[in-house]
Amino acid sequence: MKTAVLTYLLLAILLVSPAQAGWKPVEKVETYAVSGQTGPQLHASMGERGPTIGKSRVRAMAYTNFKLTWVRDYQRQGNACVLVSARPKLIITYTLPKASGPIPAVVQKSWDVFAAGLAAHEKVHGDIIVDMVRKIETATVGLSVPDDPGCSEIRTEMTRRLAELSQAQRQASRDFDRVEFAPRGNLQRLIVALLMGR
Repeated sequence: MKTAVLTYLLLAILLVSPAQAGWKPVEKVETYAVSGQTGPQLHASMGERGPTIGKSRVRAMAYTNFKLTWVRDYQRQGNACVLVSARPKLIITYTLPKASGPIPAVVQKSWDVFAAGLAAHEKVHGDIIVDMVRKIETATVGLSVPDDPGCSEIRTEMTRRLAELSQAQRQASRDFDRVEFAPRGNLQRLIVALLMGR
């Protein structure tokens, strides 16, 4: 179990590329309190108190969210509009469980392994978001739209490209979760280990 956690921590570190174009994401961690004296109690507490996701308000053990804004420089070149530069401001927020109060030593040990593995899992979601932002840069900086002196058509084209990349990011996150939660998947094993107290 520890080997799997260390593997994912290493994977998360390796997936973080050096900051490109002079920017890097701001990463924040928020926690919510869980309580219990056993693995099953801690697991149940996550189900009761975990962050809610989407309109369905389904609770999760952890969640990665982000806020992305841009400073873009559109310039008219002849009768065309060109996106000369685009600087992103990306804030990624990881919401993770934090045990409150004392826990028996043996349970604390399995909780620590579980919490580290869960944090590493969410970090991969963060890396997928960073990858999307870098792909947006590649797909849009230098984009030129002819016969667009008012720089309105270029925004329509960018919206189309961004929608495709956003959908790809969501799909990549879903695919990653599918593997992690599959039988014998990393997160599935972490949950079982927590419930079994090992």
